[in-house]
Amino acid sequence: MKRTIIYTLAAGFVILSASCSKFLDERSTTKLDESQVYSDVNLVETSLKGIYANWKSIRTDEQGLIMMMGTDEIQQGAFQMKSDPAKGGLDRYDGNLNSTLNHIANQWNIRWPVVNEAAKIVKGLGSGTVTPGSREAKLLGEASFVRGFLDFQLAMYWGEIPIRDLSRETELGFRRQPLKDVWTFIIADLQRAADNCPKTNDPGRATSGAAWAILGKAYMSAPVSTGLRDFSKAATCFEKMMGDYSLVPYKDLWDYSKINTPESILEFQFSPASPNNNKLQFQIGSRAVQAFFGDGCYYSGYDKIVPTHYAYSSVDSGGIWEAGDQRRQESIRYDFTYYGETPTLDPINWEDLGSDYDELLPHVKKYEDFRTDKHTDNKINNMWNSGKNIPVLRLADIKLCYAECLNELNRGGDAVNVVNEVRTRAWGGVLPDDKKWQGLSQDAFRTAIMDERMRELFAEDWRRIDLIRTGKFVEFVKARNKWTKQSGSIQDFNTVFPIPDTEMKLNGDIKPSDQNTGYN
Repeated sequence: MKRTIIYTLAAGFVILSASCSKFLDERSTTKLDESQVYSDVNLVETSLKGIYANWKSIRTDEQGLIMMMGTDEIQQGAFQMKSDPAKGGLDRYDGNLNSTLNHIANQWNIRWPVVNEAAKIVKGLGSGTVTPGSREAKLLGEASFVRGFLDFQLAMYWGEIPIRDLSRETELGFRRQPLKDVWTFIIADLQRAADNCPKTNDPGRATSGAAWAILGKAYMSAPVSTGLRDFSKAATCFEKMMGDYSLVPYKDLWDYSKINTPESILEFQFSPASPNNNKLQFQIGSRAVQAFFGDGCYYSGYDKIVPTHYAYSSVDSGGIWEAGDQRRQESIRYDFTYYGETPTLDPINWEDLGSDYDELLPHVKKYEDFRTDKHTDNKINNMWNSGKNIPVLRLADIKLCYAECLNELNRGGDAVNVVNEVRTRAWGGVLPDDKKWQGLSQDAFRTAIMDERMRELFAEDWRRIDLIRTGKFVEFVKARNKWTKQSGSIQDFNTVFPIPDTEMKLNGDIKPSDQNTGYN
């Protein structure tokens, strides 16, 4: 009997030991460390959905317009300039554009959490062997795409930035890194994305086509000083993906009933209902219209941004628009008549803007959403709920980029042909002979393509980057932005923004001495 008890106790100990061992091997369902989270594809998928949601929120409300301000395409409305002098520095390029400006700090701050979360996924999935075509590879590609895209923007806007490669965090810290290292990192991320993202994906998520497109833009935009600018490689990237997309009638791009068209490479998905609305119309519509007709008019708003004179005027009036170009009426609102009644400035004369009233001058039209109007059956009745999708990458943009590359590669004839494809669409499918580009020198093409990109991509958040990468930022903004021209303060160092003061206070690796030249 004693022997039986001993055997039983021994057996129980073995079972208990095995049970404890199994228990210790199991993952806690309430507390997971990062190595567990970012190597588990189901948890990564959840994280990635959050990344996309936070990324698209960058393009909503007023914060979605900040990087459009202060260009030769878009400037702040007159009342906004008067009522918020600090933010006015974004167009005046005066002393208000400094490291303490909250609007710039916010643009820095809203991007880095998304970059850091994507970096965790890249480290978690990339630390082992990833099978090409697997779910892990797809998720790795998407995380690399988001990090690469946002780093691309951050580097264009601020120059040297920290590199968030968590496998080298001890080495890199949170310091700003040399431009060559930053752009090498961006290109590597986007190449990984191109190699691993799926060819098709859910709307609003990255594909290999989107990755090749932004990789091509990176090769075009990398500062010459890095030695990484390469128009041949950029053209090759574009050639790998352009055939998978096709141009559609220009008006279809802004028709909320025709989302994610065959031209769309990537667009952020919105709808006219909170919390998935983008709120853009609330910011870009007319104060005069709002005062006259109320929030229920779908093109009411508060004039946070308006087109520059150059961006809304015809060629014979010193602007960009040629007779017959259908993009003009789709991009810019000129007529504010609403159901037979025309608003006046009378309700807002208290603003006392003198000759600067611009509430009934041309406005941005692309993001107007009639579904919010009081005359629809939706009963939304407030332009704050505007919810059109926002294009991030589309084929016409890439075709024009490709044409630039061909011109730089001394293939001017081919470059002109590609531009004429885009222009043919702009004239409804038949491009008049006098509107066809032909016989342009390389330098003449460089000048003309900048106007063409403004016509095609007005208010799509590419102008600042286009101006910076082509070296035309100060020249064009000073000549065409009303507020910049009046102040006369813009200087070469304004091509990039100041590092936020809060970042230098909270990040021990970035000191005041690391500030971009010209700022304090």
